[in-house]
Amino acid sequence: MSGARHHHPAPDYNRAFAIGIVLNLAFLILETFYGIVADSLALIADAGHNLTDVLSLILAWAASRLANRKPTQRHTYGLQRATILAPLFSAILLLMVMGGMGWEAVVRLRQPVTVESEIMILVASVGVFINAATAMLFARDQKRDLNIKGAYLHMLADAAVSIGVVLAGAVILLSGELWVDPVISLAIVAVILHGSWTLLSDSLLLAMDAVPGSIDLLEVRDYLLSLPGVASLHDLHIWGMSTTEAALTAHLVIPAGEPDDAFLHRIAFELHERFGIGHSTIQVENGNHDPECVLAPDDRA
Repeated sequence: MSGARHHHPAPDYNRAFAIGIVLNLAFLILETFYGIVADSLALIADAGHNLTDVLSLILAWAASRLANRKPTQRHTYGLQRATILAPLFSAILLLMVMGGMGWEAVVRLRQPVTVESEIMILVASVGVFINAATAMLFARDQKRDLNIKGAYLHMLADAAVSIGVVLAGAVILLSGELWVDPVISLAIVAVILHGSWTLLSDSLLLAMDAVPGSIDLLEVRDYLLSLPGVASLHDLHIWGMSTTEAALTAHLVIPAGEPDDAFLHRIAFELHERFGIGHSTIQVENGNHDPECVLAPDDRA
């Protein structure tokens, strides 16, 4: 049996998270105050979303720091799974908040309320800048880390939402049509719900030990079967230890007997380089046992 681990510490995002949290917390207070003054549901809805963004950034930051902690006797894999739980909780929080905002928008659509469109435009314009700037802090690694992607998408969506609020304020200012405010609010809710659902499903799959979306299990199986001397394999499992680390276990049947360490090290290296699997454990069998390995059936967990 051989185990190999290629672990790369998560990038240090302390500065990015600190800047993002301070900027968004300040804007949250500003937007809430002027949303109440202007009686604009679009501003208040966006402020409610910004509150979840601040909480999400805090969660993502905490998860990022926990992921870099060393394993212990209690947590033998370390606390890397925190990076999966953070976007999961973040998505659930977003769905709850947006549900409430959507309901309020429907109520206001039936009973329009006068809003201060100039304040809407001014405050939302500030939001476009702050949210876009925060999103750029996480742009570099958002494609390879679901935890960072969660923070990035929250901020990018907020920038788009703030643009929508600016447009709503402009339309109200020019036409006086009050229904625009709740309609824009519903559009904001719809956009955020779509992104939240995607984040929820991706993080939930990882939390349930699904094969990470970036890894094709059949390709991994074909690779292992193509190795010299391998007659068959079973008990193949691939799962996400975190949003950036994947693990694998497999039983290889090699009738010629157990290979040397160099062969096993080569497997571990190629699994990491070709498929991004950094933690692999391979068990070698010669297939002559009677009865066969109890984990041999493919449908055995």
